[in-house]
Amino acid sequence: MSSTQHGPSDAAPTVGAFAVLRRGISSSPALREGTAVLFGLAIVAASSRLAVPVLLQYSLDRGVLGAAGVRPRIVIVACLIAAAILTTTAILTFVLTKALARRAEQAVADLRTQALGQVHRLSLADHNESLRGNMLARVTSDANAIGHFAEWALLIWVIDPMLLIGIFAVLAFFSWQLAVIAFLTFLLTFPVMRFLQKHMYDAHEALRTDVGSMLSTFGESLSGADTVRANGVEERTRTRQRAATRTTYRTRLRANRYMSSVYVIGDLFGGVAFAAVLVTGLAFHDRWGITAGELTACLFLISMLEGPVSGLGESLSETQAAAAGWGKILGLLDQQPDITEPANGHTIRGGPVGIEVDDVTFSYRGAVEPVLRDVSVDLPPGANIAVVGETGSGKTTFAKLLCRLSDPTGGEIRLNGTALPTVSPASRLESVRIVPQDGFLFDRTVGENIRFGRPGASDADIAAAIDLIGLNDWVGRLDAGLDTPVGERGGNLSVGERQLVALARAALADPGLLILDEATSAVDPETDQALTTALRRLAENRTLVSIAHRLATAESADLILVFDHGVIVEQGPHESLVGAGGVYTRLHQAWQGATRSD
Repeated sequence: MSSTQHGPSDAAPTVGAFAVLRRGISSSPALREGTAVLFGLAIVAASSRLAVPVLLQYSLDRGVLGAAGVRPRIVIVACLIAAAILTTTAILTFVLTKALARRAEQAVADLRTQALGQVHRLSLADHNESLRGNMLARVTSDANAIGHFAEWALLIWVIDPMLLIGIFAVLAFFSWQLAVIAFLTFLLTFPVMRFLQKHMYDAHEALRTDVGSMLSTFGESLSGADTVRANGVEERTRTRQRAATRTTYRTRLRANRYMSSVYVIGDLFGGVAFAAVLVTGLAFHDRWGITAGELTACLFLISMLEGPVSGLGESLSETQAAAAGWGKILGLLDQQPDITEPANGHTIRGGPVGIEVDDVTFSYRGAVEPVLRDVSVDLPPGANIAVVGETGSGKTTFAKLLCRLSDPTGGEIRLNGTALPTVSPASRLESVRIVPQDGFLFDRTVGENIRFGRPGASDADIAAAIDLIGLNDWVGRLDAGLDTPVGERGGNLSVGERQLVALARAALADPGLLILDEATSAVDPETDQALTTALRRLAENRTLVSIAHRLATAESADLILVFDHGVIVEQGPHESLVGAGGVYTRLHQAWQGATRSD
């Protein structure tokens, strides 16, 4: 049984495959624009192929078997015309294929950009509910399936139906009786194709889901490789990987069974139609007035029928895969982000930011109990605030609401008197920054990672930020200074070094409100002392909110907010709280005891 987890972006589509394709193509400018010209070329390419059996009939009846005997000139001219037509058809097909390939790649690039942008717009709740592998699958394997369809199968669906209509029209021109026989034979393929189409779509939709689950399992194993080895759970990890791989393997086999069934349909019914037309034509050619050239041309046309029927059958698999992938991506794009940015937002004035929190409540989606309940507090601009509390008390959630990684489910947060949801994204990024505890880094150099704090900043700006933090000596000890590669997720640096880079990034951003999720918790004592001094200077002329896991941070704060079960139960400076006998006293005593034991 599959262990696939379905998040909001992984909901199964509730409409048919072709409805999904119509919507997908209509929403993709790269595939939609200029389609009239491409369809025109496709019609010309399909029609030109029909000239060959006509020329064959003419050369046989007039140039070989006619009353005047063999006439080489007619045969040669017919062959030259056929060669010219086939050459033209090849050129048109090449032009069509190249144009569609270009449009397909552009459409895939656009889809990936849209999907990735949507992922970044979704709230933390959406990210928590969806496996990251599912979101990764949307911009990788699902987009690739659409690309394959647009490059090849879409061309088949454009050309081959036209070719089928043309073939039956020319067949009817030569002999309407033989055309009816061929049509009735191939008509039997439609219910079979419809049956396979429905089940193939379901199989490919399940495959897209299982691929996302498998990517999540493998991604988790790769990113947690050190933890796997340190805890000796390699076999358990391999078991999960094998289970995810087997699930995907079985689902892919199911999809391939339908696909392999489609491949033989064209050949099977084509052979039946060829035999029926040949036997009937030979038996009734005198009664129906069918010449040898016409019968040969009809058999040639029947052979041509196998191509588009088989092509449509084979492209059906790509079409179903694309429809399933498009359904997943459209489902992601249809999600309404919890956070809606204002069209014309307000600007927060520069300098330290004052914070007003009014009756704020926050609940994660589907949670029974709220994480925060009726939180109200006024934090003056320029203050150094420490937020403390036991694990799960709501302090980190409070910090995330201040920088609008999520919106409260009740109440309001105001920055400098302006409601946070009405602040423009650009102004919010200039005024508010958060430094998380993990100090995430991109696979770039140290300098480039610092520059993420303010894109476009000069080298001099970066040097000033490093000097402010007091990291000149540390940068000097790196192998290549600011040009030192940090590796994927900062793997070339220690945890403490990653935090140093994240702090320099925040210093470069120079926000009016800086939120620290205990950003110095994994730094060695020598660096910790330097950072304490640097953070004191960094806190000048700005508001500093620190999630204090270590209460040394709280001791130097102007104001301490003590959270307990989602409520602020105490607030004030360290001196007034440490001996009050409340939650802070208990936390401080426990911290002191742990410090002495270390």
